[in-house]
Amino acid sequence: MRGEGLFTERAPNGRFQWQLKAMNGRVVAVSSSVHESSGDAERAFAELVALGPALVARITHVRDGLGWTWVVPGPRGNPLVKSSRAYERYATCQNAFRRFMALLARMSEAKGAAGSVEAAETVEEAAAAGGAGGGGRAGAGS
Repeated sequence: MRGEGLFTERAPNGRFQWQLKAMNGRVVAVSSSVHESSGDAERAFAELVALGPALVARITHVRDGLGWTWVVPGPRGNPLVKSSRAYERYATCQNAFRRFMALLARMSEAKGAAGSVEAAETVEEAAAAGGAGGGGRAGAGS
């Protein structure tokens, strides 16, 4: 499956997790926690996007295996997000986190642009409705 963006899926325990996929369809990052609904998972991701540049990864060696993974710890030390897989080299793991941050930034920019377009449409609709209503009132007052 190809396509960039946020995807939610049902975890084995019946709850929901989110995945962030790159344009080539590869999973870049996954939520560390599970949520009661897909909406809750999406809200948790939106909170992560809001943190944006403040996110810092902790890169650790995989226990009982080869490779490195990255994790973004939350305020209480619990992981907020983690790499989707282990990487053979430390530098590759670092680059994977950088790609995650770049994708997160693009999603944040896209959300901001979509929000400003929606806000502009709302302002235009309100102005159109106000203009029609104002004209009606002026005619009634004459």
